[in-house]
Amino acid sequence: MSQGYTVAAVAVVVVATVLVGGFGLRISRTTSDFYVASRTVRPALNAAAISGEYLSAASFLGVAGLVLLHGPDMLWYPVGYTAGYLVLLVFVAAPLRRSGAYTLPDFAEGRLESRPVRRLVSVFVVGAGWLYLIPQLQGAGLTLKILTGAPYWFGGVLVAVVVVVAVAAGGMRSITFVQAFQYWLKLTALLVPAIFLLLAWQGDGRPRVDLALTSVAVRADHPLYATYGLIVATFLGTMGLPHVVVRFYTSPNGRAARRTTVVVLALVGAFYLLPPVYGALGRLYVPELPYGTDADAAVLLLPERAIGGLGGELLGALVAGGAFAAFLSTASGLTMAVAGVLTQDVLPSRGVRHFRLATPLAMAVPLGGSLLVSGMPVADSVGMAFAVSASSFCPLLVLGIWWRRLTPPGAVAGLLLGGGLAFVATLVTVSGAVRTGWPHALLAWPAVWSVPVGFLAMILVSLATRSRIPPGTNAAMTRFHLPETLKPRARAGTPGGKGVTR
Repeated sequence: MSQGYTVAAVAVVVVATVLVGGFGLRISRTTSDFYVASRTVRPALNAAAISGEYLSAASFLGVAGLVLLHGPDMLWYPVGYTAGYLVLLVFVAAPLRRSGAYTLPDFAEGRLESRPVRRLVSVFVVGAGWLYLIPQLQGAGLTLKILTGAPYWFGGVLVAVVVVVAVAAGGMRSITFVQAFQYWLKLTALLVPAIFLLLAWQGDGRPRVDLALTSVAVRADHPLYATYGLIVATFLGTMGLPHVVVRFYTSPNGRAARRTTVVVLALVGAFYLLPPVYGALGRLYVPELPYGTDADAAVLLLPERAIGGLGGELLGALVAGGAFAAFLSTASGLTMAVAGVLTQDVLPSRGVRHFRLATPLAMAVPLGGSLLVSGMPVADSVGMAFAVSASSFCPLLVLGIWWRRLTPPGAVAGLLLGGGLAFVATLVTVSGAVRTGWPHALLAWPAVWSVPVGFLAMILVSLATRSRIPPGTNAAMTRFHLPETLKPRARAGTPGGKGVTR
């Protein structure tokens, strides 16, 4: 592939990101603008922004790479990534918006009236955000290395610099426009080449794709367990991803939050129809990748291999630009979420100035991690972040919103046992200390056991500490579940009396 076209495509994406972010900066003036875009983002724009930041390196490159390596069993990834929003719609979206919080730690403190719980949730938000950021930066490095020959570290550093500038300059107001633009760019960058790839496949006589082909490396010694671990993590992990949750605080009200989620389901579902096409055709046109370590590169290499010539180079450049948009949009949302928590819970003062100081710190740690850890498929890396989220934030949100008896000690126990054990399992897996057998399967896909542990710990410890139920629980639960259209009013003939009306 011509490096010139690729460099031009990436440059256009970077410049467009800065320019669109600059538009948001012009109308970003208050602290509320920086954190939650003053809670004025309408469902269509918010859904495009959520989809833009959610469709990460794992979606753009990783799903196709896993289908290429392991066949149709890997379609559980896009199914889980999409169905997670259905769970979020049913249990979390509207009550979370009605909570009035800016971040997950805000929600935890408001619901449980406990500073220690808030601090612990802050630690998990930062940890999960960093864990999710690492594969975005790795994907950027892989993309530029394969397509331009640039050093592996360059792509990650480029993404880090652009994201820090965009987020620090305009905050949530700015990146909302950036992420919405990048969703449509990513969809176009996969859809247009996919059409030409299918035409090329038809022109070649529609050769049969051998999806039974297996790679040299075995994905898991216990594939059925690994599948269940993936399903649990992706179905339940979406609701707690810090960069996804924070976007629901930008909705005007709970009804808008629900509408946003419905639109997200449609946008994300449409996108996930495309990566499996690349994975299947990769079996035909880049057959060497299943026997190497860069199966994630299938999306990047297919246009040149299947089509060739100038058309293949231009389509390949379009794909490269879309891939870079994926890294930038997801990294922007994660950096926004982590920087917000660092500003409110780590730095000594709050405000826009300290938010801007927290932004480089939010990016520095995962950038270092991306340079030290490599070789793991991008989708698997992201799947581990989902497992940690499902094991910690899912029990906290579901029980905090729907169960009155949750207590601060119960929340702490569930976070430490569920989320903590999942995080430790992730670190052991990444270190490579355990590589085979049941121990590897249990550690690499921990959600099957860590999510129940988190729920049970919260429930049992809360039941054992009934005296610690926060005094404001009834008020908080009413706020979560009472529609915004119900407003207090004075009863007729009763000055100062209270009633409700629609």
